[in-house]
Amino acid sequence: MMIAIAALALLAGLLLWQLIKQRQALKQMLEVMQGLERGEQRKLYSKGNGLLSQVSYQFNSLMHSYHVRLAEQKKIEQANKELMTSLSHDVRTPLASLLGYLDALEDGVPAREEQPHYISVARKKAYDLNKLVDTLFDWFKIDSNAMVLSMRKVDLAELARQTIIEWLPVFEQHSIELSASLPEQAVWTELDEAAAGRIISNVIHNAIVHSQCTSLHISLKPALAARRGKQGIQLIIADNGIGMDEQQLQQIFERLYKADSSRSRSSSGLGLWIAKQLCEMQGGTIEAASTPGAGSTFTITFSPV
Repeated sequence: MMIAIAALALLAGLLLWQLIKQRQALKQMLEVMQGLERGEQRKLYSKGNGLLSQVSYQFNSLMHSYHVRLAEQKKIEQANKELMTSLSHDVRTPLASLLGYLDALEDGVPAREEQPHYISVARKKAYDLNKLVDTLFDWFKIDSNAMVLSMRKVDLAELARQTIIEWLPVFEQHSIELSASLPEQAVWTELDEAAAGRIISNVIHNAIVHSQCTSLHISLKPALAARRGKQGIQLIIADNGIGMDEQQLQQIFERLYKADSSRSRSSSGLGLWIAKQLCEMQGGTIEAASTPGAGSTFTITFSPV
């Protein structure tokens, strides 16, 4: 009888100890959750491999994921704030200049022989604004997963030629010598034509504005593709500009990245990021290689049809 009573007492003691232990664990969990509301980062600790240890492990894993997502969200919010500040400045500057030239023309300020110059400058400022608006729309659509591409069979060689033609006045204005190695025969691939043209334009714009180059070479060549063992297509845009170091190369496709002081004045830091996003959305890739003082080469690879 005494043995049975002792066994029951021992069992009751064990149950009481387990209840106290569970109560302490729940209290600790409550304190950690209350601290979470105050922005604190704490973990639950529980010895052994029992249920409480498993719950603590899962709870800590959830808290870690929460803090990672929270940090990412804050980073995105800060980046978006910086983006809007940058774009607001970039929009106001050409807009103020455009309005100034148009007001001067309306008020009859310039002499007749100076009016074509005023009109030319106003036109350039309007195109600058148009480019900024296009960039803003592209960023918004990509960032909100609202970008819808219309994929179809496209002659990449002809698309590259037409894009280059659009840039010829800019090359002439900046005294940039252009050379191209594009095949006369069609080079077919499945692309969204507008998005692919945007990629090419963004890389060309980056070279003109930021590389300080005096020559630019654009070429097409086959490249080994992983898909079904077929040949892919590489569009290569190479300049002889100031180049980039290894750190700049690692960050050049990041959103809002500005590798030099000139970018902070004349770039939103979105052009190459948009180019990379549009490449990946079409199953392609974009890579950069560069040496300081020896120019940069951007290689855009698309899959075959």
